[in-house]
Amino acid sequence: MKKVVIALSGGVDSSVSAYLLKKSGYEVIGLFMKNWHDESVTISNECPWLDDSNDAMIVAQKLKIPFQSVDLSKEYDDRIVKYMFKEYKNGKTPNPDILCNREIKFDIFMKIALDLGADFIATGHYSRIDKEKIKGNTIYKLISAVDKSKDQSYFLCQLNQDQLSKVIFPIGDLKKNEVRKIAKDIGLVNAEKKDSQGLCFVGKVKLPDFLKKKLKPKEGSIIEIDSSSKIYKKKDFSSINIQDKLHNCAKRIKYKIDDGNKIGNHNGAFYFTIGQRKGLRVGGHDEPLFVLQTDVINNIIYVGMGKNHPGLLANTLLIKTNDEHWIREDLKLSINDSMIVMARIRYRQPLQKATLHKFKSSLYLSFDNPQSSITKGQFAAWYIDDELIGSGVIS
Repeated sequence: MKKVVIALSGGVDSSVSAYLLKKSGYEVIGLFMKNWHDESVTISNECPWLDDSNDAMIVAQKLKIPFQSVDLSKEYDDRIVKYMFKEYKNGKTPNPDILCNREIKFDIFMKIALDLGADFIATGHYSRIDKEKIKGNTIYKLISAVDKSKDQSYFLCQLNQDQLSKVIFPIGDLKKNEVRKIAKDIGLVNAEKKDSQGLCFVGKVKLPDFLKKKLKPKEGSIIEIDSSSKIYKKKDFSSINIQDKLHNCAKRIKYKIDDGNKIGNHNGAFYFTIGQRKGLRVGGHDEPLFVLQTDVINNIIYVGMGKNHPGLLANTLLIKTNDEHWIREDLKLSINDSMIVMARIRYRQPLQKATLHKFKSSLYLSFDNPQSSITKGQFAAWYIDDELIGSGVIS
């Protein structure tokens, strides 16, 4: 009998996953990860770790599987929290959920599980794994979930072949309502429990409060850039080579104070991210204001009115070679090659047609249609059909 250690979070998805594994004949062990101690920045009664731990224990008792918890808060702080503070301080917007999967759940947690004698680990992610023999090698494929509205393959975009070979996603073929029905039918305590919406393992977090623990408030100017500004005049790149054209298209405008008008103040440029519309506290406009750029060195926020403001839109993004990651190493582009893919730059964004262009020091992702709020520090992920084959940090 194969042994599986499941990351039992206290939520309905991992609980039903544990049930399905046991029903399939696996020896199942439930393991709860405590990764956060400081509740001063979590919103009361929104996914506190103690309630989650109790729910996970009750589910394990119901399913008659062994259960234990492990405290990984030091590792989480070292690998995720410190990285987040560093990125925000430098004007970037990290994705803690992707990092959490790469650094904690499918690295540290996996090592703990294997030390317990597990053949596999399992999680409640909405995603699927397939495998195929290609040129004598077994290749593992990360496939989107059947329930496209819940698909979480994007959050798994930094996994590798070794990790995928040891992972099971039991609910990837199910829809969310089917998962809840199973939980209700077998009498799980968390059948109707709301999905967690916060930072991975932390709970629902007031992000500015979280950041204020290390990044102190500092008043600065909000500058509005008019959509008709001459700085948005389109440039002609038809006479230059493809790499230079992509490089120019991927470059973002460096705004200056005299490009617009001051309309208010903020309390710290590093608290804001491109595309953000809440928290600006500036009224008197016909349409909402959106953050176009943050200048953390001079502590200035540049904003524009309306979701179609030209400062929000771009076709091309750059990924540095060191930040390029291929789940399918056998499909990795060679220098000067290109590939048509479907891609997304955020969770739940519908897949967009794009072309990857590989050069010596960089990879460019060029979309057929303009994308809104391409953000430094976030991840772009690219697919062929339903398979996620690679990803990279947006530079």
